[in-house]
Amino acid sequence: MTPAHPTPATETANPLTGALDAMTIPEILHVMNDEDAGVAAAVEAEVAHIAQAVELIVAALAAGGRLVYLGAGTSGRLGVLDAAECPPTFGTDPEQVLGLLAGGPEAMFRAVEGAEDSRQLGVADLVRIGLTDRDVLVGIAASGRTPYVLGALDHARSVGAATVALSCSPHAEISDHADVAIEVDNGPEVLTGSTRLKAGTSQKLVLNMISTATMVRLGKVYGNLMVDVRPSNEKLVARAVRIVQAATDCDVETATRALDSADGHAKTAIVAILCGVDTGTARERLSAGAGFVREAVRPRV
Repeated sequence: MTPAHPTPATETANPLTGALDAMTIPEILHVMNDEDAGVAAAVEAEVAHIAQAVELIVAALAAGGRLVYLGAGTSGRLGVLDAAECPPTFGTDPEQVLGLLAGGPEAMFRAVEGAEDSRQLGVADLVRIGLTDRDVLVGIAASGRTPYVLGALDHARSVGAATVALSCSPHAEISDHADVAIEVDNGPEVLTGSTRLKAGTSQKLVLNMISTATMVRLGKVYGNLMVDVRPSNEKLVARAVRIVQAATDCDVETATRALDSADGHAKTAIVAILCGVDTGTARERLSAGAGFVREAVRPRV
């Protein structure tokens, strides 16, 4: 007889919510809010491991590799979401940060039964995108044992890619299949096994940290401004103007003219204004500074 798998932390019962169905609406909301309050502290306990993951990812992307998020269900959807937000926020190439979800794009909106149970599917999805030793795979599984993620992590390691495991269960199985293991222990969910709750919240926080810290280290940020924002709609055009104003302390007209001259690229406009140079020279200074505004505006000696 095959021994039963140990119950992951995400599947244990919460003693505070054993009578959840008998609570009033305010009581339900208060207990959920109280439980959510501990999520940030659980993430904080893993900052050292998150930092290790960021170091791997920065090195890979700086060398021309890719960041690939992969998971099933809520975990996978959160990875897809973080990947999708990188191009407009940081001006990344859409192929530089990818999100893979068990069951494919349709699983973003409707569960694809059985997809997460296949190790082979995890491998196939990585083969399809041509994962290489230049890339980093972040395998996301709240339970820490999803076969789709396990198969993908093993394949990634076999081709020499760096690997990160993100789970919400101590001593997670996927941790043994990755170079860096992030285990966020949120305790049991308010609704037993519903990992879209605290587990999902903590995963979103970790992914926010990973992508934002990575992009800061790649020169996508000046001060606390998203200077590589891609102004693809009216809201983002207005934001780009405000970013240039904030970085240079100039008026709206000056920022708008500089952005127009720089084809909407806030970084170039900022360097042009701060250094008192034309757009072409600003681009040259950025190139010499490896894309870092702070380096580009440093006085030349």
